[in-house]
Amino acid sequence: MLKTRLSVKKESVFKILCLGAHSDDIEIGCGGTILRFLEDTRKTEVHWIILGAGEERAIEAKKSAHLFLERATEKKIIIRDFRDGFFPYIGAEIKEYFEELKRKIDPDLIFTHHRNDLHQDHRLVSELTWNTFRNHLIFEYEIPKYDGDLGSPNFFVHLSERLSKKKVELLLGCFQSQASNHWFTEDTFLSTLRIRGVESNATEKYAEGFYCRKIIL
Repeated sequence: MLKTRLSVKKESVFKILCLGAHSDDIEIGCGGTILRFLEDTRKTEVHWIILGAGEERAIEAKKSAHLFLERATEKKIIIRDFRDGFFPYIGAEIKEYFEELKRKIDPDLIFTHHRNDLHQDHRLVSELTWNTFRNHLIFEYEIPKYDGDLGSPNFFVHLSERLSKKKVELLLGCFQSQASNHWFTEDTFLSTLRIRGVESNATEKYAEGFYCRKIIL
């Protein structure tokens, strides 16, 4: 399996933009990768943006973001309240917000939803990410769900068992409002990490999978 490294200069700040439609999306999709990257990189600026969260879930999202970004040199957490489940029908408003982001942020790396995600809100966020940031490195993350839309990622980030379990512990601890969902469990998240670890021959068994359409070495 081919391996690559992100070009990170020690003296410069590496800027990351994390985009999620809902309050736990970023954590589920790329939380372990964020934890690993912040441990491995000296200077990081992370923009963590949730586009749709009601009052209760916004509180959970803010708590979770601060815990996941504990090692970030600088962090900016933004939580919007676009209506859950209706993103395609209010797309103009969300598109305008993305245009605002483009004027304010020039990230080195972007995490967003997978373009083939079966949740309509997720797909719109992915589409607008590519429409807005056309010359950036973008990793599309995946979220396990009832619809069964997991595919075959082409980019993997290996995680230690420690970071994998930390990711899951933070998820379960921060998002108590989701505890009643039959899929929001420890074994769901660890199983997904384990499968991606098998597919990428991870030394410590676990990995997160991403979809990368374009990348230049």
